[in-house]
Parts: sequence; C-alpha cells; structure tokens
Amino acid sequence: MNPTSTSAASWPIGLVVGKFLPFHAGHQLLLEQAAARVQDLYVLVYSNPDPATMDAETRASWIRQIYTPAGSEPGTPPRIGSTVLHVVALPVGQLPVPPNEADDHSHREFVRRWLRQQPLRPDVVFASEDYGPGFAAHIGAEYVGVDPARTTVPISGTRIREDLYGHNAFLHPVVQAHFHSPQFIRKIVLMGAESTGKSTLSKALAAAYGTVWVHEYGRTLHEEKNGATDFDDLLYIAHRHRELEDEAVPHARHFLFVDTNAATTAQFSYFYYARCAPELMALAAECRQRYFHTFLCAPDIPYEDDGWRDPEALRDFHHGMVAMQLDMLQIPYTLLTGSVEERLQQVYAVLGEPQNVLASALTTDPRKWG
Repeated sequence: MNPTSTSAASWPIGLVVGKFLPFHAGHQLLLEQAAARVQDLYVLVYSNPDPATMDAETRASWIRQIYTPAGSEPGTPPRIGSTVLHVVALPVGQLPVPPNEADDHSHREFVRRWLRQQPLRPDVVFASEDYGPGFAAHIGAEYVGVDPARTTVPISGTRIREDLYGHNAFLHPVVQAHFHSPQFIRKIVLMGAESTGKSTLSKALAAAYGTVWVHEYGRTLHEEKNGATDFDDLLYIAHRHRELEDEAVPHARHFLFVDTNAATTAQFSYFYYARCAPELMALAAECRQRYFHTFLCAPDIPYEDDGWRDPEALRDFHHGMVAMQLDMLQIPYTLLTGSVEERLQQVYAVLGEPQNVLASALTTDPRKWG
C-alpha cells in the first residue's frame, strides 16, 4: 500500500492528526492519498490517555518504520513517493493534551496552538472522520476527506480494538510485531509449593485468554535426569526457563502465563544445598521487574504424589517459604485459593475478564489492567 509513483502536489503542506490506536490499513490509505497531494505531510500522533503499552512515540515510530525506505542511511526521513513525512508524537505530560472525550473545540484549539508555536501553517487537512471539515476551518486550512464511508478499507480502530489479533490482515507487519513483543505481552507467573495446581491453572488460563503458557523447566530436567539433578543444574534451569519464556513471547496474545520462575529455583538451591550461586540470586532478584503480576497458589487442594515430589508434609513449609521470599524480594502477589474455577475467577478479578483484556491493555497505567 506504499505507492512508488506520485502525482503533482496540489498544496505545499498537508496535515493529518490521529490517535492511530493502532495504526492500520485505513490510516495507511489516508496518509498515502494525502502524500500524493502535498509536498510535505505532517502527521501528529496523540491520545489522552496515552496507553503505556503503545504510547504516542511508539505509534509514531511505527509510521516512520513503515515509510522509511529499506536500506536508508540513519536519519533519513520517511517518505511516500517524493513527499516527506514529518511524524510528530505529542506526549501527555509534556503538553496540555486534551482528554479523548473532550469536546471538538478543545482538540481544535490544542492543535491550532501547537501549530502556531512551531510555527507551522498547513494548507490542507486530510481526514476520514466527521471532525475533519470543522477542524480544517478552525485552523484556516482546506479539507479533503479520504474514504469516510470505509468502502476502500472496511476497518476502523474501534473494530480492531475489539478483536486485535483477529484483524491482523489490516495491520502492517511492523504493527503486528509490536503486539507479539515483550513491550506489549505481559508475563504472569504462578508460584507455590509442589502440587498446588500451578501447571493446571497455567494451562487453564492460557486457554481462557487464548494465549500460551510456559511449563516448569526444572521439573522437565529433573525427570530427564531421573531425579539426579545437582547444584550446578539449578543455574542452568533458571537460564533455560527464561529462554523458554522469551521464545514463547512471539506466540502469546496479551498475556504469557508462566509456571514458576528463577526465584523458586533459588529457593530450592538453599533448601537442598544450603547455598545459592550469586548469578542465580541475581536472576531471582530480577523477578521483581520481569513479571507483570505474580500469583501464589495456596496448598488447599488435594496433594498428588506423582513419584517426583517432596513429601506432602513439606508442602505447607514450602508455601510459607515462597511467601516469605516474595515479601523479602518486595514482589507484590495475589494469593489464589479454592478450586480451579474459583482461582480462575480470582485471576480475572486482577487481569480482567478474557473478553475485556484489550480494553484493559489500552489504559494509561499498566498496573490498572482489568
């Protein structure tokens, strides 16, 4: 959708303003038709609230990446044909960005004042929304509508936000990649003593949210070595488990559920060997920032002896040690109790109902999902 031929420009300077939440094929059509009519095209990107998972600068960077010619030297401006794109993110906090629900006049005045401060005087405004004509008149520019009926590209930001991963066909690969990246995917870790339902719940949550989960690699290696793991294996387990998490991120949707982490591996190191490698301790400490939220599974379900686990008598002790470790590492957590269904509902109360996770992902503060 990136034209290589251009027609004679009708105006020197054009303007497009949008939230681009997210930037999709309809927006590409808007920019490309606008670029065919002007010498320079200014694209202003802003939203209030500005989602932490894809802030204005992130959205602006998508546009720059999509329209910067491949193999260009650093600093080369994005272009559509011969038209230079000036893509500007207007960040909340640094500028008096009006709330999205503010009246039209507030938004018109905000942009008019910003243009005057540059100073910049667009000759024409391009838009696909109803606000376009009034906005153009307010800043003293002409107006050109682009596919307002959505007949050329039958999609809108609202529809995409309702089903982000179901509308990949309308998202450029650059944008698609963001929604499968560590910057967007939230890692959720489930911790607890042995036989507290971590694996069962991780699998159930992945199914409920339509995503993937990461199994406990320490258990896998323990079984592969027929129970003969040693002290040196523990650091390897922690590293390999993190690798499995990173490998799963591109396949996840919104959340990645993780069964156990390096903090638990460090605890087992002390339990079995009364010592812990400094590097493993460092990995355990990184769990403070690595995960979006931590859930601790209570030992209130029947114990299952599968032949690999420690005796049931140690389960309550391990549970207390996990809770103490989380407190010492200053990792907030939610205690999960009851049946699988009851625990699912407790997770939904923190992360949001599965059908509402995208709306939660678009909040300003990532701690307020759900």
